[in-house]
Amino acid sequence: MTTLFIADLHLCEQEPAITAGFLRFLAGEARRADALYILGDLFEAWIGDDDPQPLHTQVAQALQALTAHGVPCYFIHGNRDFLVGKRFARASGMTLLPEEQVLDLYGRRLLVMHGDTLCTDDEGYQRFRKKVRNPLIQRIFLSLPLRWRLKIASKMRADSQQANQSKSMAIMDVNPQAVAAVMQRHQVNWLIHGHTHRPAIHTLALPTGEAHRAVLGAWHHEGWMIAVTPQGVDLSRFPF
Repeated sequence: MTTLFIADLHLCEQEPAITAGFLRFLAGEARRADALYILGDLFEAWIGDDDPQPLHTQVAQALQALTAHGVPCYFIHGNRDFLVGKRFARASGMTLLPEEQVLDLYGRRLLVMHGDTLCTDDEGYQRFRKKVRNPLIQRIFLSLPLRWRLKIASKMRADSQQANQSKSMAIMDVNPQAVAAVMQRHQVNWLIHGHTHRPAIHTLALPTGEAHRAVLGAWHHEGWMIAVTPQGVDLSRFPF
């Protein structure tokens, strides 16, 4: 009995090795799992379900094959692909989850999320996030011609990369108080998230006792996953 978690693959046409590694993962390790949870940033960018990129079709078909094999797949939006919608979810067989989801797995209660909302010290990003997650702004953006959306997304990525160069590593990491607050609010002793690209399992003290925060790594040069079993929670990496 195993449930798998991954995040931050940042799939794009410019990185075919990562896509190939993901497809092998779906056809291999993932098929032996009870379920697969993708905790955001599956794609480097997402400008709408109507984007006809061949990569999107290829990934949707591979995910559909996984769910057809009997392994349910769940998705939480990341900061790069928060516009993934119901159309792509239907095509891939994925179930879309809210940004914070509590799971009961093998007698263990966990909270899963992408993780960007925990980086509260990065006030500039949090202001930007609030704007782009506004449903009205999203509807306006998705109503624009595809070529306009491509230009806007490209500029936003460039601006983000430039802004991050001037930020300290500490600011772009999670805030300990934000972590403690969300775990206490959901009454959990385990948190799994991605976003920061700093894979590790941390131990922390909450008023309810010892707690743990498991952070997924990004798929840059190798894959990362967290496996939850009746025996425990394991973070591991593997070659593409």
